[in-house]
Amino acid sequence: MSFQAYLDSVKAKTGKTPEDFKKLAAEKGLTKHGELVAWLKSEFGLGHGHANAIVHVILEAEKPKVSRDEKVDQHFSGAKERWRKAYDGLMDKLRALGEDVGVAPTNSYISIVRKDKKFAIVQVTADRLDIGIKLKGAPAEGRFEEAGAWNAMVTHRVKIDDPKQINAEVIKWLTQAYEKA
Repeated sequence: MSFQAYLDSVKAKTGKTPEDFKKLAAEKGLTKHGELVAWLKSEFGLGHGHANAIVHVILEAEKPKVSRDEKVDQHFSGAKERWRKAYDGLMDKLRALGEDVGVAPTNSYISIVRKDKKFAIVQVTADRLDIGIKLKGAPAEGRFEEAGAWNAMVTHRVKIDDPKQINAEVIKWLTQAYEKA
């Protein structure tokens, strides 16, 4: 069920929009996630997922919108800044694969997508740049280990301790993932 479908379902059930719930919550002085969910479930009979969707709208509405570029920039703040040039070089190589290559940053990592289909991720730490690659069926070999519990959205992981390690072998793996996406 899409996020919008949750909101539409809540409106059909209660006759209220997210803005209506936001006003009611403000009148009651409810501001915390847990108390908002409990209130929506008990007073309006919403299920957990539907209540969470409304709470998301209530709590996120006041936050300033952050652009995709700003979200990417956040991954390279402080001690992680040293990895920005390596990331930009990697993205230049990946964008050369096709005009449909883009990014979708989350709070934890940067998804690399072909159209809207994720084929890789980049996670930045002060010490390392980790590249996750979605390449089902490819055996883990050499530097390319199984992603395992590190991130379930990809199948392989390569740890980059030095920007020079983003070499032809890494690009080959990413190209294969792109082609399968």
